[in-house]
Amino acid sequence: MSVAFRRESDEEHLEPKFEQPIAPGPNLVTARGLQLIDERVVAIEVAVATETDEEARKVLLRDLRYWHTRQTTAEIAPSPEEDEVGIGSRVRVRMNGAERVISIVGGDEAEPGADLLAFSAPLARALMGAAVGETVAFAGKADAIEILEIE
Repeated sequence: MSVAFRRESDEEHLEPKFEQPIAPGPNLVTARGLQLIDERVVAIEVAVATETDEEARKVLLRDLRYWHTRQTTAEIAPSPEEDEVGIGSRVRVRMNGAERVISIVGGDEAEPGADLLAFSAPLARALMGAAVGETVAFAGKADAIEILEIE
C-alpha cells in the first residue's frame, strides 16, 4: 500500500524545526554587544505579543529562545591591556599596503562588512595580543599585518 494511503496527515512529513545553533565556547561580549542583545530580546518579545499568525509566532518564539540564551550566557569581556589588541579594541592596521580600521567584538555583534569582527574570526585571532608597531602573520604570510594604532 502506498504511503499516501496510510498517512494520517501531512504533519508527520514536515521537516523538523531545529533550534538556532549557538557557537561553542564562551559568549564574550562588549558592553555595546550586551546592550544590542537586550534590545533584540525586547523587540522580539513585543513582536511575539502582537503576532497573530501561529507559524510566524513559532518562528519568533524560537528566535526569542536563542536570544534569551545569548543574554543569560553573555559575559562582558575583560578590558584588553592598554597597549594590546583584545576584545573591544579598535585597531588601525596596514594589510597589503592598505590601511583599515577593525573593531574586535563578540560574535552576535559582528558585522564583517562594517569591520566589526567577532573575536573568533581568523583575522581577529591573528590580531589578538599584538601591540602597536608589531607585525603579525596572517593567511600563511609572515608579517602580513602591521599594527598602527590601538584605541
